Amino acid sequence: MEKREDANSILPFLPLIYSSSSLLWLWPSPVVKVFKAISNGPDHSRVNSGESLFLAISDIRNSLSLSSHPLVPSAPHGYALFFDDLMLRADSAKWFAHILPKMAELLLRLPALLASHYKDADSILEGVPTGLRILKQQHPGIVFLSQELIAALLTCSFFCLFPTSNRGAEDLPLINFDQLFEIVYENYSERMEHKIKCITNYFERISFCMPSGRVSFERKVLPLAPCPQEVSFPGVNMWSKSDVPLCRFLVYNSGLIEDQSSEGLEVDFANRYFGGGALRSGCVQEEIRFMTNPELIAGMLFLASMADNEAIEIVGTERFSDYVGYAHTFRFSGAHIDQKKVDRFGRRETRLIAIDALCSPQMRQYELKFILREINKAFCGFLDQSKYQNFLRISQDCAHGTCGYPSDKDVVSGTSHWVKGGYMDNQDAVGIVTGNWGCGAFGGDPELKMVVQWLAASEAMRPFIAYYTFGLAALQSLEQVTQWILSHKWTVGDLWHMLIEYSFQRISCDTDVGFLTWLVPSMSTNGDFMDMD
Repeated sequence: MEKREDANSILPFLPLIYSSSSLLWLWPSPVVKVFKAISNGPDHSRVNSGESLFLAISDIRNSLSLSSHPLVPSAPHGYALFFDDLMLRADSAKWFAHILPKMAELLLRLPALLASHYKDADSILEGVPTGLRILKQQHPGIVFLSQELIAALLTCSFFCLFPTSNRGAEDLPLINFDQLFEIVYENYSERMEHKIKCITNYFERISFCMPSGRVSFERKVLPLAPCPQEVSFPGVNMWSKSDVPLCRFLVYNSGLIEDQSSEGLEVDFANRYFGGGALRSGCVQEEIRFMTNPELIAGMLFLASMADNEAIEIVGTERFSDYVGYAHTFRFSGAHIDQKKVDRFGRRETRLIAIDALCSPQMRQYELKFILREINKAFCGFLDQSKYQNFLRISQDCAHGTCGYPSDKDVVSGTSHWVKGGYMDNQDAVGIVTGNWGCGAFGGDPELKMVVQWLAASEAMRPFIAYYTFGLAALQSLEQVTQWILSHKWTVGDLWHMLIEYSFQRISCDTDVGFLTWLVPSMSTNGDFMDMD
């Protein structure tokens, strides 16, 4: 059971009252009265429009003494605009008659859901805390939440019930939906309307069939100081001297990361604040993923912003919506039925890794310290510390001839993977699925970022990297170049040196072409010319 004095306590950020004497969470009685009225339908509650809904929200907030946590001024108009004007009349009637009452019932169950959560939290991973708490910077940890508890927390967001005054001090993003509804009113665009359609589709789906699985949220940290039990934040020497072979590189010129079928670790092109502009006007890769998989939003409640040596891994979110378009052309296109398999913890085998790239890096992205920042950020996300330590143990055993594996250094795909002189069984190893990370709104060089991610995935002992180019012209020769590199059995150190040489020439203005174009004549000079035709 969570204690109030815990520095990582979630209690100051929840709307419930916690009774330390009875170890119970409670809603104030006036709030219970409003929830019960709404749960009985619009004939009983008189909540039958966006306007009356926000009046009920205001009453609940007043009963929770949230007047010192003001909402944005135009939020009431946004709720009214969406539910009374933008939503079809039949859909609006269905929402207030059937969906909103189910959401109110869910909020009434929130105290019991929290009690059950903390009761079971210590039994999921032996010896590892998994209960809901603030996951602060530089403190690795994992939180497991049931999908039902997530649904209740997101319903709190919809009703704008989370306290907000201390979130900035803890580097936490805002999680109430008031800004989302304000923007649809103040700066209407179809993409904003369709973002909210994804959210309302989620609530409709869970109201009629509550999912029963779990989702985990993990803060991953590469220690800045050397640590004997963990891989620490690498320096230049590790990258330049690495003899780890490059992993397989698969190129996809069409398709989307989230539609991949390999069950790989999918890269979220993240903001350092988890979720970025998901609950504001943002509508690019990360924000779209938060709309199609709204359970990701729950992480915004307790995940502090990421430092340069941190990443956030999420396993198990369910996809509820399909979409078309991107940014200004984004549109909700209907419900999605998620067919992903479920693991032994009840999580869907959808694995995301949130890593934030440099924003507007311009020429500084070619400087060594910033290349090191980017590659270590990706390495932190791609690394599985526990498996990596096992790799190193096998490596040490092989060095002494006691591991039972072959000792040659050939890269073997399929069921085995090279590990510094030995092999590891790799039947369930998870590859990396990514694309032009940090290259859209953040303005990074896609060829540079591609190399950085390939190096990080290889050093993290991932079996492959599946790269979606989204048809970018600068990457049209990507498959040919990467296959040539692999055929010559380059190591991480080999490619690192080429990247650093290229970056030095960019800074020195000795070249202004992309890395792939620069690399081909470099290979030719070394007598290794590749016929690009």
